[in-house]
Amino acid sequence: MATTTSERELTPIKFSRLTRRGILLGLSGPQLVMASLASGTLIIGLYVGAVVMTFPIILFFVTLAFVGVGGRKLIEWAPIGARWLWRSAGGQLLYRRRVLKPRPAGTLALPGDAARLRLWVDPETDAVMVHDPHASTLTVIVGVSHPAFVLLDPAEQERRVVSWGRVLATACRSGRIASVQVMERTLPDSGKGLADWWEQHGNRSGSWASATYGELVDRAGPAGERHASTVSISLDMKVTGRAIRAAGGGMRGAAAVLRQEMATMLAALRSADLSPGEWLTAGDLALILRAAYDPAVAGALERQGDIGRDLATAGPVAVTESWGSLRSDSAHHCVLWISEWPRSLVYPGFLAPLLLSSGIRRTFTLLYTPMRTDRAARDIRKKKTEYISDAAQRQKIGQIEDAQHTAEYQDVLQQEADLTAGHGVLRATGFVAVSASDPDELERAVAAIEQAAIQASCETRRVWGQQAQSFAVAALPLSRSI
Repeated sequence: MATTTSERELTPIKFSRLTRRGILLGLSGPQLVMASLASGTLIIGLYVGAVVMTFPIILFFVTLAFVGVGGRKLIEWAPIGARWLWRSAGGQLLYRRRVLKPRPAGTLALPGDAARLRLWVDPETDAVMVHDPHASTLTVIVGVSHPAFVLLDPAEQERRVVSWGRVLATACRSGRIASVQVMERTLPDSGKGLADWWEQHGNRSGSWASATYGELVDRAGPAGERHASTVSISLDMKVTGRAIRAAGGGMRGAAAVLRQEMATMLAALRSADLSPGEWLTAGDLALILRAAYDPAVAGALERQGDIGRDLATAGPVAVTESWGSLRSDSAHHCVLWISEWPRSLVYPGFLAPLLLSSGIRRTFTLLYTPMRTDRAARDIRKKKTEYISDAAQRQKIGQIEDAQHTAEYQDVLQQEADLTAGHGVLRATGFVAVSASDPDELERAVAAIEQAAIQASCETRRVWGQQAQSFAVAALPLSRSI
């Protein structure tokens, strides 16, 4: 009876739908351009008296506008395909590290557009801060430990969900935070805990039994899986320009402003009954970067302590990107985008099938992008106006109202009600980076993750043509966007 009462305390939640609304009559901008070109071609054909001659051109534009492949219209694939061809022609799909050429001091040894990232070590906290000069962000990372959410009783789950909501509300109210990234990595257990225990409590008597046990401990691991969670907060240096100048300007001023946000976020995490550790140092970040691109040596590096903790050498030696996957030093990777969150009411532990499936090496990333209150209110008003205009247009031409549009409009009204009640508005984007030792194993792992996502009431899509860029977003705790 007590269990029944506790289950009633757990409140189901629902996510807003991914909007399908277009500019006019459900058509997006590129579709409207193709439709206009088709109409213009038809008019020119009528004017010159060669309508039949223009049919192939009209058919070409109509095909681009209305034929879909992989959940997108052909015209929406055009920029991705063009960028892919441009990168292929420029040799940017292959990355080979120049071993004999030293990298500039203060840079991260990462491929692609992540090469522009700069390193800054805060002298007061020893935390490593990653500066993105193009996006004007400064990011810092903290490791977080917590009990298994699914093993808690419903009342405790409800209390933790409410507490986590306050953490996100803190990020929204700050106005200085560009994004918050929550990353959960599934790693092979290196056996470091067993080795540490043997180092502290082992009986090293020199006997045969002691020597044999010591050898077994040295060879232990990877014997299982463990989960490691990090939270990254990214400071918007454009918005905080005045505060940075007041704090002394430059990177020192930005670091001083970020330290204020770090203290606030630590207090919020502790109030949510999470256990944040120390802010990651340069060596800790180097281990995470190296483990992401070269997972075969991650366990050995973790056990050895000081080896592999140099950020100048933490990047991959070789990366080869293909249309649907990525190969780095010792593994093949594939990034999936969570394109649809549950459309119906679900309980907070709905991601358990996706996060707890065993035997698959993966990294799950949730990227929260807070919106300022005034900007969120303006965005909601704009959406309401567009929905009402579209509905009036459809009614004028006799088109039946779609249930999808009605549901999206109700989501906008719910967001407006939440904002009026004092809650924050943020965008949540999810990625899953799957890794395996060979292509066949990778495809099996991707299929298993897709099935697990279906059990979690989510829908996933493979990120075609953008695997290298999306991998840096999904598998690295740098709070970057794509």
